Amino acid sequence: MVDIEHALLVFLILLSALLYSSVGHGGASAYLASMALVGVAPETMRPAALVLNVAVASIAVYKFYRAGAFSLRLFLPLAITAMPMAFVGGMASLPGHIYKPVIGLVLLYAAWMIFRRANHTYQVNVNLPQTPVLLALGGVLGLLSGLTGVGGGIFLSPLLLFFRWAEMRVISGVSAAFILVNSIFGLAGVMTKNPALPATLPYWVLAAVIGGYIGAEYGSKRLAVPAIRRALAVVLLIAGVKMLLT
Repeated sequence: MVDIEHALLVFLILLSALLYSSVGHGGASAYLASMALVGVAPETMRPAALVLNVAVASIAVYKFYRAGAFSLRLFLPLAITAMPMAFVGGMASLPGHIYKPVIGLVLLYAAWMIFRRANHTYQVNVNLPQTPVLLALGGVLGLLSGLTGVGGGIFLSPLLLFFRWAEMRVISGVSAAFILVNSIFGLAGVMTKNPALPATLPYWVLAAVIGGYIGAEYGSKRLAVPAIRRALAVVLLIAGVKMLLT
């Protein structure tokens, strides 16, 4: 990777961490998009995205929990089944010709959901789900998280919003914790395959931590603005299309 491409990637990681952590997400889908844009090898993308996710989600959990935006009642059943399934998904290896289309679809889905919710006004009408429902949901999203290298927040948050299972900031806090445990166990599964991590990963992590801290500090007090969400959706859209066509 040439210096200009590396500098661009570091900037995109910082920006992605800032934007995603503001809504309680780790940002893996955006890191994957950024890496795709500069041509990082597919076998490197998943473990690198999970490492960045762990760093940013840890900060987001701390910030949202301190702000009182968390629900153990929602998180615990989701995490119980998600953690082992994320490990199983992380152990699985998808060939490049399968991995790229899968990630492309994940990125397009994320772009669509972010753009769709850009001007979303959320009316709280809490209806707590049954524990078996959360257990099943956690298992499915955990497996998907491990397979794709995302923490699962881009799938969990829209579902929690759709069913109105919690207030918006609580959803962000639960999603951050869900992403953190999924990313840890998914990364553990990936590491059983001894993947090659990029030598520049420490710089990526530093950029993610800086962006994640700023975004989580902001997001634990107020939500991201619609214009920023639309811009992020465009980035994800471009990267998703690139993954599908290359």
